[in-house]
Amino acid sequence: MRYHPQPLLELVTQIFTAAGCEQDEAEIISDHLVQANLTGHDSHGVIRTPIYVQWLREGKVRANQHARIVFENDAIAVIDGGMGFGQPIAKESMELGIAKAKNRGVAVIALRNTGHVGRVGHWAEMTVKAGLISLHFVNTSGLGMLVAPVGGINRRLSANPVSVGIPVAGGESIIYDISTSSVAEGKLKVAFNKGVPVPEGCIIDSKGQPTCDPAVFYGNPPGAILPFGGYKGYGLGIVTEILAGALTGSGCTVPGKTQLEQGMLSIILDPAAFQVQDSLANEARKFVDFVKSSEKVSPDAEILMPGDVERRNRAERTAKGIELDDKTWSQIEGVAAAVKIPAELLAKVKGNRPN
Repeated sequence: MRYHPQPLLELVTQIFTAAGCEQDEAEIISDHLVQANLTGHDSHGVIRTPIYVQWLREGKVRANQHARIVFENDAIAVIDGGMGFGQPIAKESMELGIAKAKNRGVAVIALRNTGHVGRVGHWAEMTVKAGLISLHFVNTSGLGMLVAPVGGINRRLSANPVSVGIPVAGGESIIYDISTSSVAEGKLKVAFNKGVPVPEGCIIDSKGQPTCDPAVFYGNPPGAILPFGGYKGYGLGIVTEILAGALTGSGCTVPGKTQLEQGMLSIILDPAAFQVQDSLANEARKFVDFVKSSEKVSPDAEILMPGDVERRNRAERTAKGIELDDKTWSQIEGVAAAVKIPAELLAKVKGNRPN
């Protein structure tokens, strides 16, 4: 079923305020989750609401925390998130990084000890809106251990997403947003809730045998996700783990953790500081046009840039609503009831669905 974004946003905001978040924090978290759904990244959307609230109640994430600067100079900041919700902490960190890059031409932000930062492409979008380039590397130490190494069957890495944002003159920015695993764990949860299989080559069972059943991944003993592209994705995952884990001070993936702790290394560049003859955005525009001028394999084929699919999804879902499966909606209803959201509000959101 589809749900209008605004009523859904208001409901999720009320859930987080009722769970203990201040209004501003609840709005940032909820907006980020709904925006993830709008871009088509349902794995990082409102499906996360119940687990976020569960972590809050279990003390695995803390409400109303702010970015605390551990070390800072003109271009570098090391930030401790105090195990606060990742979206507000990352937003504050990116605001600091944007200011530093505008001032010095470059900024490196090392964020550690924070909750789930959400869809990493969101932070690339934030920086390109300021006319800047950004690269982001994220790991999850401990609880986020999901991915088997090439040649192995046991979970040893997290999904380790990477995102890059590049402004393009007179056109849409390039937003490259991937997981170094073959599939994000949240997408497995979406498939599990819907009761549908995942594509071949994504996951293995506890004995290392391929499977398409997400229930096997969540079984006991659990399965594992494979890196994308064999050694290519595996190698990028290793690099991301070390940059986001070791360099930030967040720590690389290790067993025995009981809470999801993320590290994010962000490198932010001001193209104006490089003083090239033509601006980066103009050069990027010419390159994008050249790539898209290629002869197509068929009349209905498309040549897309990173970020095009997300923008198309956002336009379509803003107009037609966000689709949620019945199990996900039931879980949202359950957490809403647990924090004593009035049943009338839930009925209003459910009754205000697109035709």
